[in-house]
Amino acid sequence: MLDRWLHGATKPITDGRSRTPVPGSVAVIEQVVLGGVAQSVVIRGRHRDAPVLLYLHGGPGTSELGMVRTYNMPALEERFLVVVWDQRGAAKSFAAREPAAGMTIAQLVADTCELADLLCRRFGQEKVYLVGHSWGSALGALTAQRRPERFHAFVGVGQVAHMLEGERISYAWTLAQARRAGDSRSIRTLERIGPPPYAEPVRPKVVAQRAVLAKYGGEVHDNRLGGLLIVLSTLLRTREYGLLDRVNFFRGVFASMDLLWPQIMALDLFEQVPRLDVPVLLLEGRHDYEAPSELAARWLDTLVAPEKRLVWFERSAHFINVEEADAFNRCLIDELLGG
Repeated sequence: MLDRWLHGATKPITDGRSRTPVPGSVAVIEQVVLGGVAQSVVIRGRHRDAPVLLYLHGGPGTSELGMVRTYNMPALEERFLVVVWDQRGAAKSFAAREPAAGMTIAQLVADTCELADLLCRRFGQEKVYLVGHSWGSALGALTAQRRPERFHAFVGVGQVAHMLEGERISYAWTLAQARRAGDSRSIRTLERIGPPPYAEPVRPKVVAQRAVLAKYGGEVHDNRLGGLLIVLSTLLRTREYGLLDRVNFFRGVFASMDLLWPQIMALDLFEQVPRLDVPVLLLEGRHDYEAPSELAARWLDTLVAPEKRLVWFERSAHFINVEEADAFNRCLIDELLGG
């Protein structure tokens, strides 16, 4: 009981109110060694032989286990084996931030490839579906480029396409909203930090800009508290997070951002990923100005891929899988599995 309170646990998959696990179902929290360090994954699915869906969280370092567990897994685990991985340095994998030399984009791509290989061996499959949100969408694109033979398809959600240009668009849009509203306090905040690229220290400037962005619906369209409310509410009520995970969630966000942000700001998928040899599906919120959806659409237009498709979510900004959770879950099932 103490271990569960400290480290969290996941419920078995059962029929109705039954406490008996469904035969052949999978519901585990495990540590796996990736790149030489232990990292945490949650795997849930009603059928052990269902196709594997590997979910890459955003941030960097922002575990989305609570969010996905609350809003997406109940539907998706009916048709997929859903794997939610806390990347090195994030929440349940906080200890894996060391050695700091491993906190690089190249190493995270290698970790993702290694995890995909491990999942294929474990569940007797040749390929997995790769889904990435926000920063995880850039990680997913780089990984699919590296190992296309390992993936059925790549799904980018709130796709990062050109990080610096995206930050510039986000800042300009946010400042325009504040000026239109006559919001002098927010205007002063934004003018004080200035447009990207931000000078050191970067983290407080990004946090300040994101707070104003959320206020005007560029992060979560119909909720001016933005992603922070989503993160906090799921962090507190998701049983897969124990007490230590909740503490390490915030430590992981800060540590990962400090270590990875300069590398992430250099991401430009127009140059780095002009081609993917897997089908590509982008799910974009029409009102997303955190990872501006206009840039994602432009990248997809130029991308060479065997199949590519963009689905717009008209009532969402950056957190589609929460803002329009039912439509998001249905879209993944329909687009990837044909309904």
